[in-house]
Amino acid sequence: MRRLLLSVALLLAGLGFASAQMAPVPQPGPGQAAAVFAGGCFWCTESDFDHVAGVISTTSGYTGGKVANPTYEQVSGGGTGHAESVLVIYDPSKVSYQQLLTYYWHSVDPTVQNRQFCDGGNQYRTAIFVGNDEERKLAEASKKEVEAELKKPIYTQIAAAGPFYAAEEYHQDFYLKNPTKYKFYRWNCGRDQRLEQIWGTHKGNS
Repeated sequence: MRRLLLSVALLLAGLGFASAQMAPVPQPGPGQAAAVFAGGCFWCTESDFDHVAGVISTTSGYTGGKVANPTYEQVSGGGTGHAESVLVIYDPSKVSYQQLLTYYWHSVDPTVQNRQFCDGGNQYRTAIFVGNDEERKLAEASKKEVEAELKKPIYTQIAAAGPFYAAEEYHQDFYLKNPTKYKFYRWNCGRDQRLEQIWGTHKGNS
């Protein structure tokens, strides 16, 4: 499913695509750093990282694909190679990249390929987009630790960061702008229920 179908129908009807302009892509300021994660639905990934102490901002977008300036319709339809992703700007003096990785793993189901929860397709794959050799080293080490912990194959991709395209403005902070529709989608998609099965009591936020 491109997303939980009933939820999509309700969302599109309510939004009317009145705000289809793309959001700006923020850049880290002095003393700040950036990380990019794909964890399925970017509304959920954005919400989860917004609750991490030391995270300054989150931006929903698209990366890892072959089409410049993709739209939500293109990405969600499949075929562009992009993953729904989130750009995380953070303060390394308050939260390390290693800590972000730990939080990331506990907010996704890394044991499935090209899907997350109720959403199927490689646009909903899990992925860590690394910006340098140190990030790759940490990401690969953490992946091995997760595989040993879960005792299952881990399908999360670790790839070099490429162009990141911010999603349309109406996707940004969706969980704050449309809390009822967001909670309806997240619950019916079974995200937190599945996370609890994998990781025990989920320490993230919905």
